[in-house]
Amino acid sequence: MSVVGQVTGKAQTRRGLALRHKVSGDDGPRNARRIWQPGGERWFTSDDPIWRVHEDAAMFPGGVAALLVQMLHPAAMAGVAGHSGYRGDPWGRLARTSTYLATTTFGTIEHAEEHIATVRAVHERVRGKDHAGRAYRASDPHLLMWVHLAEVDSFLRAFQAYAKDPLTPSEADRYVRQTGVSARLLGVLEPPDTVDELQTALDGYRDELELTDAARDSARFLLLQPPLPWAARPGYAAIVAGGIAVMPAWARETFGISTSDCLVQAIGGPLGSASTATIRWAMAGVRAEDRGEQNETGQRGDEGQEHAA
Repeated sequence: MSVVGQVTGKAQTRRGLALRHKVSGDDGPRNARRIWQPGGERWFTSDDPIWRVHEDAAMFPGGVAALLVQMLHPAAMAGVAGHSGYRGDPWGRLARTSTYLATTTFGTIEHAEEHIATVRAVHERVRGKDHAGRAYRASDPHLLMWVHLAEVDSFLRAFQAYAKDPLTPSEADRYVRQTGVSARLLGVLEPPDTVDELQTALDGYRDELELTDAARDSARFLLLQPPLPWAARPGYAAIVAGGIAVMPAWARETFGISTSDCLVQAIGGPLGSASTATIRWAMAGVRAEDRGEQNETGQRGDEGQEHAA
């Protein structure tokens, strides 16, 4: 390898490690080993749409979009505001979410089910009242369905917009169906199996959504006051712009983002593409290190794949 190549490789690895630490926290390397190195049956393989979507850098703008859309449900927002500690420890919350997604997508079935059980126990303790005095509980299947729908729709939209190789329509349906494997165990009743069902289910929540004061405050924190050094904020702003660009138009309108859809796409689309390309490049420098020498016999075969899908 040339000197230039060595320097570039080191820079790539440094950026990738720094990014992984932000997303996964101090326990990132340990969690990665737990996810990738054990042998054992897994729900999915690298050929599955869910694997392709959840390992791609498009998850960054997709995650921003998912958080914003989820905020529009008063009960979901009240739960976040009252129990997540997102202001005091936003990176810790991100690390917990990313670890859950990685474990349930890439980990062994045993570890995935253990992680889901842990999250279900936490949900049982999260309850309270929203801004209008209506009782909520995080374990409510109706609320769990909303969170699931907003995530899946946002992740899929971002992947289709920014991935090098978007999913075909049949693969997109399969992605939606595969996300239901862990969702059912978490407590979601009858998650959608196709993109059309996903959109229909989302539309069914529209009358319940509103921009509460808590959602407005949380969005301002996410978009305008990220806990990042100034040098990192331009890159973060590009990710945010990419996330806003893939949000449903009705969600942007609810937030008061009245800019025309064409203008949002003209600005946010290129920024989203550029930011995901940069993240994709950086993370490639640490992906092999994270996974180690995975035991190929631990991946399930076609029979298990059909069962999980």
